[in-house]
Amino acid sequence: MPRRDDDPNFIEAIARGFDVIKAFDPHRPVMTLSEVAAATDLARPTARRILLTLEALGYVRSCPGGYALTARVLELGLTYVQAMGLWGIARPHMERLVARTHESTSIAQLDGSDIVYVARVAVPKIIALSVGIGTRFPAAQTSLGKVLLAGLEPDELDKALAEPSRAGVVPRHPLDRAELESTLREVRAKGWSLTDQELAAGIRSVAAPLRDGAGRVIAAMNVTVHAAETAVETLADEYLPLLLQAAGDVSADFARYGAIPRIPSA
Repeated sequence: MPRRDDDPNFIEAIARGFDVIKAFDPHRPVMTLSEVAAATDLARPTARRILLTLEALGYVRSCPGGYALTARVLELGLTYVQAMGLWGIARPHMERLVARTHESTSIAQLDGSDIVYVARVAVPKIIALSVGIGTRFPAAQTSLGKVLLAGLEPDELDKALAEPSRAGVVPRHPLDRAELESTLREVRAKGWSLTDQELAAGIRSVAAPLRDGAGRVIAAMNVTVHAAETAVETLADEYLPLLLQAAGDVSADFARYGAIPRIPSA
């Protein structure tokens, strides 16, 4: 694999290590050395050294059939969420929202043109797409993504949409730029977004922004329902007010958290 960045400060070996970690997915939880090398476009000796290094660090384990990730990989993402303090602040509000709606709620943040789920309180429902912490979907077809994209400045929006999706999901309803711009203007005006089976059949959701003390959108929070069970009117008339209240409470708590003076460690 040729170098992907000419910056002398760029460490190619670290980038290749992350390539190996990201090669594993729900469809390929166990991979042979050859499969890892092929998926990452690495030479077999290079892939082997990286796998052995990750194994020594506890992120990969040998198993029948090849290699698999370990639960320690979760630390890479959870450190980020815990550092923000968002999960600890949002959890009680999310749990109360689920208790009142009997539907799942999630929090996501923007990563390029995708959303990535960073917190979730779920109820057992069968839906078209599996969702968990770290799940990635195209932003433009989700209520969470529309809220997050609507919170960007024009140059930030251009930059985000210029990045190709890495979600691996083909949306049910593709949006062209003009249609998306019109939708985002509506989201900004309303302060929330509702999508009806745009990403996949059977999935409806409504989302609201989470803001920091300066009013910046830092994440989005939603309620997701199954289209066969819950009408759009129920989602908008009954669940949306509860979501807006919960999102406002999370934002207020996060603003108070951000205002607490931090004592630097020695």
